[in-house]
Amino acid sequence: MNQSLLQQELIDVLGVWRGYCNEMGLLSSLLGILGFGIGFLLGVFIGFYFFIYSEPTDVEDPVVSPLCELDTDALQDLIPDIPLWVKSPDYDRVDWLNKFLQNMWPFLDKAICSTIRSVAEPIFAEYIGQYTITKIDFVTLNPGTLPPVLQGLKVYETNERELVMEPAIKWAGNPNIVVVVTSSSLQNLQIKLQLVDLQIFVAPRVTLKPLVPSFPCFANIMVSLMEKPHVDFGLKVLGGDVMAIPGLYRYVQEIIKKQVAVLYHWPQTLEIPVLDASLVGIKKPVGILHVKVVRAMKLLKMDLLGLSDPYVKLSLSGDSLPSRKTSIKKKNLNPEWNESFKLTVKDPQSQILHLDVIDWDKVGAHDRLGSQLLPLKLLIPNETKEFTLDLVKSSSISVAHDKKQRGQIVVELTYAPFREDTDGMSGPLNSFSWKENGLEMISGNDSPRGAGLLFVTVQGAKDVEGSRHNNPYVVIFFRGEKRKSKMVKKTRDPQWCEEFHFMLEDPPVHEKIHLEVLSKRNGISFRSKESLGHVDINLDDVVHNGRINEKYHLIDSKNGVIHVELRWKSI
Repeated sequence: MNQSLLQQELIDVLGVWRGYCNEMGLLSSLLGILGFGIGFLLGVFIGFYFFIYSEPTDVEDPVVSPLCELDTDALQDLIPDIPLWVKSPDYDRVDWLNKFLQNMWPFLDKAICSTIRSVAEPIFAEYIGQYTITKIDFVTLNPGTLPPVLQGLKVYETNERELVMEPAIKWAGNPNIVVVVTSSSLQNLQIKLQLVDLQIFVAPRVTLKPLVPSFPCFANIMVSLMEKPHVDFGLKVLGGDVMAIPGLYRYVQEIIKKQVAVLYHWPQTLEIPVLDASLVGIKKPVGILHVKVVRAMKLLKMDLLGLSDPYVKLSLSGDSLPSRKTSIKKKNLNPEWNESFKLTVKDPQSQILHLDVIDWDKVGAHDRLGSQLLPLKLLIPNETKEFTLDLVKSSSISVAHDKKQRGQIVVELTYAPFREDTDGMSGPLNSFSWKENGLEMISGNDSPRGAGLLFVTVQGAKDVEGSRHNNPYVVIFFRGEKRKSKMVKKTRDPQWCEEFHFMLEDPPVHEKIHLEVLSKRNGISFRSKESLGHVDINLDDVVHNGRINEKYHLIDSKNGVIHVELRWKSI
């Protein structure tokens, strides 16, 4: 019995000791967690102060040594920093341009600051009122005293009317850009953000296109990055450089590279318009206007001894091509034509269709029976619309008060825009696919069918030489139609830069276009024309690819070459 009591006492003592240990373990765990939290916060604060907030005081200027004194390892480290004009023979040295930038930088930096302010201030305004932000403003905006440096420039030669160049730009600047964000919380708390030690290394491709005969001689600037840029900078928040936090620097680097690549990495481009397309005459046709002249009613009688002999003349504003004309309806004040025409449209929002009903006279000038204007912006693409228009004396505003009844004209119009395509390799990556012959644009319909417009642009020729004279011009033959360029006198290397259009009901598959270069003697003489060479161009590639731009050797010419651009636009 005494032994059982002893066992029971021992069990009670062990139970009390176990409970005490459990309570002490829980307490020690709580104290451990609390100590870890306090230690972590204290460590972050001390690390921020000593490694981020405080700046080193033992900074020394680097020692500059000649290359002959460097060992192999040091030379290997310097290879990435060698200018491209040293490593690659395709790049030219442009010290003269760097001197120009250096001398212009005190003025360029002020222009850059003005541009940054004008772009950033509307963005800042969008955040005012959000997240208790009351004000965002630049305190200091200084790009620094060090200009960008061009480490080389590569220029490409192409058959296009463009200039393509790839500069290698490095900018290790010393900017001081300070932005202060004021918050309404905590008694107008002001958070100062400072950008310092900016480094940017980029390799853009700059294309000036198209080249035009109006200053500055190019209409657009196309910019795309051939490689992901390298961007390094210091960002101080409340005086501490947050980019020194481990892991944050790499994360920010990747974010910047991805965002820039989405916007500007080839094949995507940034297009900067320089000249208005309408002022320099570089607008290209975007569609075809189908015009059906149906009939006219109650026209004026212009002849004293008989009825009028009406016909209709139609043209588009801003078009240099001759006006199109209907047939003549003899002695008819209510003529019916039902004749169709096709006109090329360059700007459906601004162009206007001019309609003139004219009385044909065998002798003397023809009399205008009436006119009317019809803006193309009233049309819906690919929808036919009929218009019954009251004819007026003239479309001029000065005679708009004339109320005399001149009859009506009925027309049917249909605007058919060309199918969407891309001029070159530009666009999001999901619009391209890998083919056997490289990267190609994904098209919704690759089958060549339907009506369209064939563009033939004769750029120029070289080494065309006649035996008697050299006044070259080009004659184009296709499907029974003939087009002729202007004549350039006394040259073996003419430049025409003329564009011709052929409206077709079906694609010119398995067909050829014939071009012949001729020379004509000035004045009247025997054998005044002389052939300088000809070429037949197969149009299959134009239909399937949309565009070709090549130089062709002329047949029956010793060294003659002609430069022709062909494009096919289907509707």
